[in-house]
Amino acid sequence: MSIQPIRFFGDPVLTTPAVEVSDFDKELRTLVQDLTDTMIDAPGAGLAAPQIGVPLRVFVWHVDDEFGHLVNPSLDLSDELQEGEEGCLSLPDLAYEAPRAMRAVARGWNMYGEPITVEGTEFLARALQHETDHLNGVLFIDRLSPELRKQAMRDIRQAEWFLSGQESGINPKIKVSPHFTYGKNL
Repeated sequence: MSIQPIRFFGDPVLTTPAVEVSDFDKELRTLVQDLTDTMIDAPGAGLAAPQIGVPLRVFVWHVDDEFGHLVNPSLDLSDELQEGEEGCLSLPDLAYEAPRAMRAVARGWNMYGEPITVEGTEFLARALQHETDHLNGVLFIDRLSPELRKQAMRDIRQAEWFLSGQESGINPKIKVSPHFTYGKNL
């Protein structure tokens, strides 16, 4: 098991929908452990496989001292919304008020191919939605109000990690995600 480098905003893997997992094998269990180790090291409340450059529908979370993972998730969301500060390991040191459903029910599989259902409210619901968005190629800044998104883009362009990437010859394209965001504040 090992800690993997986290991909930053601008990397195309972050805006590309991930592929469903079809093999529940040792390689998948290693991926789940690598995601968990990387999330703990960062530290963060969740991490999706695309954030470490693996385009598979897998994520892990650590909320309220509980660890979990989900493979090939689907979400059912409440109509009731919550506002709260949200950040992302792929956009280090930046956080903004972002709308999310107050309650989420996530269905999928564990790393052994057994079906699981996870129900969460407030922070766990936010984490489940945030990580599932990553699997759909959607970043949380895509869900911000237009004014707040403009501020986020200004902050990104001034961020040390973004500037050092440009100095290294990495010039990410900046655009609004073309992916469906389930009608939540776009």
